[in-house]
Amino acid sequence: MTFVLLSILLGILTYWVIRRGVATMTRSPVWLLWLIIMTPILALTLWVLRYGKYAPPHVAILGLFIICPLVYTWVVLLGRRPPVQTVSKKSAAAAAATAIARPMPASPPPMLMAKEDEDRLRTCFPWSVYFLQKIERRQQQMICRGRLKATPAVAHSTVQQNVRSQFGDQFLVVLQEERNGQPIFTLSPNRAPAATAKGGGWLLSLGLFILTLGTTTLAGLLLVGELSLPELRSQPVILVKGLGYSLAVMMILAVRELAHYAAARYHRIPASPPFFIPVPYFLGTIGAFVRIKAPAPHRRALFDLGLAGPLAGFIVSLPIVWWGLAHSQVVDLTAESSLLNFQSLDPRGSVLLALLSKLAFGNSLQMDQAIYLHAVAIAGCLGLVLTALNLMPVGQLDGGHIVHAMYGRWGGAAIGNIARILVAAMVFIQSEYLLWALLLVFMPSQDEPALDDLSELDGVRDTLGLVAMALLVLIVLPMPYAISTRLF
Repeated sequence: MTFVLLSILLGILTYWVIRRGVATMTRSPVWLLWLIIMTPILALTLWVLRYGKYAPPHVAILGLFIICPLVYTWVVLLGRRPPVQTVSKKSAAAAAATAIARPMPASPPPMLMAKEDEDRLRTCFPWSVYFLQKIERRQQQMICRGRLKATPAVAHSTVQQNVRSQFGDQFLVVLQEERNGQPIFTLSPNRAPAATAKGGGWLLSLGLFILTLGTTTLAGLLLVGELSLPELRSQPVILVKGLGYSLAVMMILAVRELAHYAAARYHRIPASPPFFIPVPYFLGTIGAFVRIKAPAPHRRALFDLGLAGPLAGFIVSLPIVWWGLAHSQVVDLTAESSLLNFQSLDPRGSVLLALLSKLAFGNSLQMDQAIYLHAVAIAGCLGLVLTALNLMPVGQLDGGHIVHAMYGRWGGAAIGNIARILVAAMVFIQSEYLLWALLLVFMPSQDEPALDDLSELDGVRDTLGLVAMALLVLIVLPMPYAISTRLF
């Protein structure tokens, strides 16, 4: 049943990712893309519902995982939206001649900038800062190519101020790098978020917080006890027993998202209050989020946004895990023991969790034993899982922001693709990572650029970024058997 619920959540998240990201790049139907990429997990879900604990045929499942991403990529490319380009007179005449036999397409949307405004735009690029050579006009973007003559920070600040003096806040000015390493300026519409009633966002956040507190309290009871819903209706006072799990989970989520919010406000980036997501089953929540409403001004801000949440969540999770493990029980290791079995958790599935468990239990925990987790320990372990998931260096996850800020947009995308392959390989070692690997496959590999996407980080942030990636490895990798035999 847990696998089916996770599959439903994965399907919802996948549809949202495709709708928000991939749908803007292709004309292929969203439902078709979703169906293709979800085929492997749908097949696994049907197998679990039909045949229970019998293992599915590995060749068939592996074939689906190989074929479906290839078909998905082909369908995306088949409906790829062509860029709007300036055509020559000959090509225009040829196009007009061939268009006689075809129906006339709908008129394209107006260009981002009128032709007569280009001269004003050219004056925004001093030759001593950025030697402008060419301007490409697109419907929703102006691409300015040239040679960088000053430091990225000086060049972006100068050009941005000049564009604002000429056009006001009409455009977002981005200094970024192409695949060939050439620095370019791009101008795109500044779609400022619509003004909302003052305090309305915080009222909604408070309402979702209270609702999620209720669902996690109920989940805390159902996770650790043999209680049924009729018993809860007849004795509602026993809900208090679920507060340990609930308060621990809510503290981890709240601190994590408030750290995101504080980092955004520190860099003067508009952001929404933390919004919690309640679910009336399983864990009681699928997390919380802060909506960032504008691009990061530079890579330093992007790094701080990426690191603040996972670091704060990890710091809060550590004492919660420690206290919870100290109040947990040691049980015999069985075939059902795993990293996701709260009644028989095998701590050797994670290096960090194995070390924490050994520190908490000492010689009481041996190789042939598992842990029956206390409710607070479950909350702490979920905090570690959320930390690891968000530190994954893929796309717009926090880890994606970190590697983007450290190695640039294209370097970060390459690291993200490598991370996907490594997580997919880990599925053959620990099947618990299957849904995780699928979720990473569906995410876009590229992060959105910062406004100044060329200025590099300082040494302190680079070091903190490497520490964050090392923490990810400690949480995700299983304890090697040779070390386990010595440790336990």
